[in-house]
Amino acid sequence: MDASDLLSDPKITLMGLFVEAYTEVMREISAQERAHDLSVAEFDVLLRLGRSPGSKLRITDLVTQTGLTSGGMTRLIDRLDKRGLVERVTDPTDRRVVLAHLTPAGAAKNATVIPGHLAIIERTLMHPLTPTERTNLEHALRKIRDHALESRPNSEK
Repeated sequence: MDASDLLSDPKITLMGLFVEAYTEVMREISAQERAHDLSVAEFDVLLRLGRSPGSKLRITDLVTQTGLTSGGMTRLIDRLDKRGLVERVTDPTDRRVVLAHLTPAGAAKNATVIPGHLAIIERTLMHPLTPTERTNLEHALRKIRDHALESRPNSEK
C-alpha cells in the first residue's frame, strides 16, 4: 500500500468522522460547563457520582472510568472538595478504601447543568437519528468502549 492508499483507507475516514462529531458536540458541552464554572473532567466526575448507588464511588474506580491518572484524580477531587461539591469518605466495609461522595451541593450542580446537556445532546446527537439508529449507535459505542477497556495494557487498568 502506498501513502495515498493509506490516507484513503475507510478506517481513517471512520475515525475522522467520529473525532469531528465528538469535537463538535464537546465544543458546546464544554462551553456550557465553563458557564457553570466546571471543567469537562469535573462534570464527568459529578455525573458519575450522581449515577452511582449512594452517590459514591471508589476513587480508584473513578480513575479507571475516566482515564485520568491517580494524581490527576486526586487534584480534581481536591478542587471539587474545596468547592463543597464532593467529599472524601472512608468505605465503611474497608477502611483502607477512600470513596468520593457527591454532596448535596454537587447534586444541585448536576441538576443545574444536566438540562442544558440534554438539550445539546438532543439537538446534536439524537435529532438527526431515527430511534433505531440511536439504539444501534448505543450498542456500537458500548462494544467499542468495552473492547477498548479490555484491550488496555495491564499497567493502565
